[in-house]
Amino acid sequence: MADKEKMNGVQKAAVLLIALGPEKSANIFKYLKEDEIEELTLEIANTRSISPQIKEDVIEEFYQVCLAQQYIAEGGIGYAKELLDKALGQDKAQEVITKLTASLQVRPFEFVRKTDPSQVLNFIQDEHPQTIAMILSYLSPNQASMIIGALDPDKQADVAKRIAMMDRTSPDVIKEVESVLERKLSSLANQDYTIVGGVDAIVSILNTVDRSTEKHIMETLEVEEPELADEIRKKMFVFEDILLLDDRAIQRVLRDVENNDLAIALKGSNDEVKGVILKNLSKRLASMIEEDMEFMGPVRMKDVEEAQQKIVAVIRKLEDAAEIVISRGGGDEIVV
Repeated sequence: MADKEKMNGVQKAAVLLIALGPEKSANIFKYLKEDEIEELTLEIANTRSISPQIKEDVIEEFYQVCLAQQYIAEGGIGYAKELLDKALGQDKAQEVITKLTASLQVRPFEFVRKTDPSQVLNFIQDEHPQTIAMILSYLSPNQASMIIGALDPDKQADVAKRIAMMDRTSPDVIKEVESVLERKLSSLANQDYTIVGGVDAIVSILNTVDRSTEKHIMETLEVEEPELADEIRKKMFVFEDILLLDDRAIQRVLRDVENNDLAIALKGSNDEVKGVILKNLSKRLASMIEEDMEFMGPVRMKDVEEAQQKIVAVIRKLEDAAEIVISRGGGDEIVV
């Protein structure tokens, strides 16, 4: 076999699997796609001999890449480069990082995802709303909700609107913003145009943010962007989110729901949702609903969605009237 420098990725992977032995290799195969397994199996079958030096070199390279991935997960590319510089020297560290970032699509602003939201807020609260929107689009909904909730009220709706209307962001723009937030992290930027934001992104954030912030943002959007506000509102609380309600709240909701709508809505729901709802009905009514579902036969998905949306509307109405509380997961909610 050729020396390690002339080997391609498949050949190196084959050498690694041979070195690991059949038991460990079999466990690795469980996580691969069929075409990858076929390619590796063929390469292993065609490998006649491996020198101890090549085997050692491949294992060492694999170890270095794993180490780099661990450091990236802990603190980002900059942190990984700093530690690898000390462990391997600058040239070798740069080679490993370059190899890793070329084969992996490292998510932009990964270092921000490791940072406390209050610290991120200090960095970005005075930035342009478009810059804030782009950064929040890359964060988890929990992080983004905490930050958007702490922004000035005048800026909240503007940022929310920009997240919802965001489509594709140039890698050059991402690099420029990243360079402000984290030194020497321009390599984080994906060389492909990256899709971030959109309605789903702002819905995830608003579903996690506190109710007063959500109401302020939605009321502002209803005035400035009524169509966008309507699209967001439809996705704000889906039927399956009824699992976020406690039994008492579910029972209160069901009092305002027509039996026929409930039966149709449950036709398209999963077993967990069905179980929770039927559990909160009287035995007689639960039996009636189950019989209705059985005898109504196939139901159009459009009718199921309409029935579920009616129930969602009841939930939103009761929440606005403070008759029920939706557990949003964004912090401790005290009900007295």
